[in-house]
Amino acid sequence: MSQPPIQSAALATALDAALEQAEKSWREGGIPIGSTLVNQRGTILAVGHNRRVQRGSVVLHAEMDCLENAGRRRDWSLCTLVSTLSPCPMCSGAVLLYRIPRVVIGENRTYLGAEDWLRSQGVDLQIVDDPRCIAWMERLQQERPDLWAEDIGDSPCHCDRGS
Repeated sequence: MSQPPIQSAALATALDAALEQAEKSWREGGIPIGSTLVNQRGTILAVGHNRRVQRGSVVLHAEMDCLENAGRRRDWSLCTLVSTLSPCPMCSGAVLLYRIPRVVIGENRTYLGAEDWLRSQGVDLQIVDDPRCIAWMERLQQERPDLWAEDIGDSPCHCDRGS
């Protein structure tokens, strides 16, 4: 699934746009993770941000929101997904389902997603280790540990089971 690397200027622009989406989510009271989808030339095709809190959703991680915003496409295999954080198993599954060959990850220090699974399936991963991405996640973990635990599946469900 290898494809030529996106030029660094286009990559920087895509990551900046993902960071803008992360900030937007935070301003909305959500989890500060953002994502962009770019084509082979580095043109941004779609953006998204984590909207689990804002929408009361269990699946609207930034990557899922971005892919939803990209709409129905036939060129997934020519795209790169950029995310401010290492993709979780759900989002990684979407990458594999749509055969997206490359994922650029802003940081994986605060959370190591399903990177081994993606690599084992031939997805090319580029870890940027961007200090801005790390700072957003550290801020979330410090200021809203409850949201962080919920987002990564580490908190008990307090769902009304209708007993």
